[in-house]
Amino acid sequence: MKSERYLKYHTPLSAAGVLIALGIIFGDIGTSPLYVFKAIVDEDVISKELIYGGLSCVIWTLTLITSIKYVYLALNADNRGEGGIFALYALVRRYKAQWVIYPAIIGCATLISDGFLTPAISVSSAIEGLKIYSPQIPTVYIAIAILVALFVFQQFGTGTVGKTFGPIMLIWFGMIGILGLLQVVQNPDVLKAINPMYAINLLIKYPGGFWILGAVFLCTTGAEALYSDLGHCGKQNIRVSWGFVKISLLLNYAGQAVWLLGQEGQTLNGQIPFYGLMPEWFLPVGIGIATLAAITASQALISGTFSLVNEAMKLKLWPMMRVRFPSQLKGQIYIPGINWILMAGSILVILIFRESSAMEGAYGLAITFNMLMTTSLLVYYFSLYKKSTFRSLGLAIIFFTLEGMFLVSNLNKFQHGGWFSFLMAAVLFWVLFIQLRARMLRTRHTEFVDLKHYEDMIRDLQADTTVPKEATNLVYLAVADSKRYIDSNIIYSIFRKRPKRADVYWFLHVDTVDNPFTSKYSVDTIIPKKCFFVRISLGFKADHRLNLLFNRIIHEMADSAEIDLISPYPSLHKYSMTADFKFIIIQSWASVDSEISTFDRFVIQSYRILKKYSLSTEAHYGIEASNLEIEKAPIQVGPAAKVKIKREEDY
Repeated sequence: MKSERYLKYHTPLSAAGVLIALGIIFGDIGTSPLYVFKAIVDEDVISKELIYGGLSCVIWTLTLITSIKYVYLALNADNRGEGGIFALYALVRRYKAQWVIYPAIIGCATLISDGFLTPAISVSSAIEGLKIYSPQIPTVYIAIAILVALFVFQQFGTGTVGKTFGPIMLIWFGMIGILGLLQVVQNPDVLKAINPMYAINLLIKYPGGFWILGAVFLCTTGAEALYSDLGHCGKQNIRVSWGFVKISLLLNYAGQAVWLLGQEGQTLNGQIPFYGLMPEWFLPVGIGIATLAAITASQALISGTFSLVNEAMKLKLWPMMRVRFPSQLKGQIYIPGINWILMAGSILVILIFRESSAMEGAYGLAITFNMLMTTSLLVYYFSLYKKSTFRSLGLAIIFFTLEGMFLVSNLNKFQHGGWFSFLMAAVLFWVLFIQLRARMLRTRHTEFVDLKHYEDMIRDLQADTTVPKEATNLVYLAVADSKRYIDSNIIYSIFRKRPKRADVYWFLHVDTVDNPFTSKYSVDTIIPKKCFFVRISLGFKADHRLNLLFNRIIHEMADSAEIDLISPYPSLHKYSMTADFKFIIIQSWASVDSEISTFDRFVIQSYRILKKYSLSTEAHYGIEASNLEIEKAPIQVGPAAKVKIKREEDY
């Protein structure tokens, strides 16, 4: 019998879970047969060595990278049932290794960069099947129209459509498996490609064979989704469904190999091996199903990007953006800013590259970096949790070697379109790095003072009726995470900037913790009924609507008689009116009097630009503007600038 802890954090195996996994997770990797063999053959003359070697590379890539690394190893590195680069980062950061943040943000940047390419190449590859009927058909504009409709639809939620994703992908995998099987039974000799020597000979002996790995890698680009979407489906559902998916994929790739062997001695000359498997009468149906599968793959990637950015925001690694919840579907969110950025990027990809064959050059380079980053964190994770240096070293050697080879082969794509994905990833990394570096500067130079030294001052200020009352309850968002020390800026705001008298002072600290769905709080009483320190701990996947959470906290405290929520003003008290609350948010501002490096000054300037166009702190936390005050406080992010001045003597 499984433990209660396991059942709490892990989705159990079920037929519905397997179907959902098919719809959510395998869209990207499932639609790869549309373009992988076309990319492998490219403009080369079709030969037995090329086809057997290419098929062998695909078989072993899906086995080693997808099956062993992701389906077996990565799914075991879950964080309370959640997966993905940030879930893994949250697992290992507790060991205080500073370097682990950099693989996490590089992985995030490259995965989002992939979000510009996957919808474009998936939809374009499916629609290009129409060229079989009419080579002049404007597939570029049809693909753009489909993508625009898909992105516009995001704001309305995909609760209804989401239920069809599983059945669509079930039909898709059934179709590609059967199409492949019908070819394989005609030439079962192709199954000899399971022998890895065919792959090794291709890489070593075939002219330019090593660079073909860049095309082979396209068969596993969707593997990261297996790990990222772990929380939606559960590892057992993913593993069972992967068995079906892998068989269907390998049958289709083998079927395409048989078809290509029938063209031996020729070039593709614009033909698409995937559609070559279909009887002419079935082509309209096949193109329609392929298009639906491509849309499903795009939808899964878009939803996954929303989740990734939302996690980055809660970890304070991404500028704050507005988040909406368009449907009751579990875990579904919608980030308008990211949606329109992805749409613009996907359309730009189609307009720049025009055809899926050209997009293949841009596709794969960024995601190779992502896989390497995941490998580095996985190796570190297993070295910590399994305490096996031998196992960790073995994993490092195997997967760094494999993925290093894929990276080197993909670098050949840089001039053929890889520059685009690399540029997008670099821009996204810079955004993440600026957020990280600015936070580090602020944390390093934020000053704290001992709160005990100010308790008597708080009491005296509360009793001083000559000071106008600021509010009945004054709530400060604090950087400090304990009752002992408090931000010096808060003390400055209460006593020095302009004395702020209140009946009750609240110091509120929000902490993002490693457990994805944690939502709990603790209260330390500084002065009974007069001053409190509240620490709220929220997971990176939990709801961060602070206004609602704080409202729940004060009502629970009122129920336990720790505070009185009735207004102290006699005219309102007799009607049992609720006391007023005022929030104060102090925004740190780098002092102009600081002497800092040119690099840090550039970081600060970049951060200010991002801050200008990002969602405000109060909007992010859902704090109502009617009871809010924003203050700015300078902090020294470096040594105080040295100035000289001399007093002149009067004569």
